[in-house]
Amino acid sequence: MRAFLFLTVCFLLVLFGAPFLGPDAGESQTWVFWQLRVPRVLCALLAGGTLAVCGAVFQALFRNPLATPFTLGTASGAALGATVFLFLAPSAAPFFPNFPALSPLVLAAFAGALGSLALIFAIVRLARQTSTSDILLAGVAVSFLYSSLIMLLQYLSDPTQTVRMLRWTMGGLDRGGTYSAVLTLLPWVFPAMGILLVHHRELDLFCMGDEIAQSRGVPVRKMRRTLLVTASLALAAVVSVCGPIGFLGLMIPHIMRNLAGARHRVLLPSAFLGGAILLILCDTFARIAIFPDEIPVGILTALLGGPFFLALLLFRRSPSAG
Repeated sequence: MRAFLFLTVCFLLVLFGAPFLGPDAGESQTWVFWQLRVPRVLCALLAGGTLAVCGAVFQALFRNPLATPFTLGTASGAALGATVFLFLAPSAAPFFPNFPALSPLVLAAFAGALGSLALIFAIVRLARQTSTSDILLAGVAVSFLYSSLIMLLQYLSDPTQTVRMLRWTMGGLDRGGTYSAVLTLLPWVFPAMGILLVHHRELDLFCMGDEIAQSRGVPVRKMRRTLLVTASLALAAVVSVCGPIGFLGLMIPHIMRNLAGARHRVLLPSAFLGGAILLILCDTFARIAIFPDEIPVGILTALLGGPFFLALLLFRRSPSAG
């Protein structure tokens, strides 16, 4: 409880302090503050929290500390769907102009994420393998395939499109500095987070193994797919707005388990706060470090996540080495 309260205080400090950080915009400072910085911080809040919660859910469902939406391929599928849209119809008109949550880019990301899940489970079914490790291996293979297709589309595009797609695949919140981006995320993020939190007991049981979960009355296959689809839809919305931002879903769940415990009733809200704090801080640094240019925030999270990933591997191997 103390850790959760500490996280809440840090979250509030970062949330209300980050918009004030940055170069003075002179006479337009008020407009920049309310129309650019505030929505950008809100977007970072929703995106960072969602990525962290999805990482915690995937790690529970597959009982693997290295499982993330990126290793399973759903994030790569969403990125491929969005990249295909940027390649084929970058200027397509929105279907519902007053409802940005159903923009063509968002729907393309949804199609990519859900198509990725369908392909992974089809591969596993054809191979007659049902273990979680086999699902993860299929996800890694699909993720590599999608990454190759994204690079192919970048190569086939004209120079302007190539730069746009390359910049988008680096991940960033420069496109999230609008209230439209916030409204794109809200209808998907909050319902998904609510559904995942309601099933905290099932996630706790998944961590103990499929057999124990089934003995406690959990419909394992149906529940796993339901939670995967729920997390993937929220993740696809984030990818459509911010691009693929990696490693948050890996780092934050591990940190929060050490601070707040492994029970998902507390872990999921803690992960949401922790992910929001980290992404807001990274984005704030990204936009002021080399002003007037900015660093894609996906590069910063990768710089943090790479060493964290290696440290996690070394930590897991150290007991046997000793």
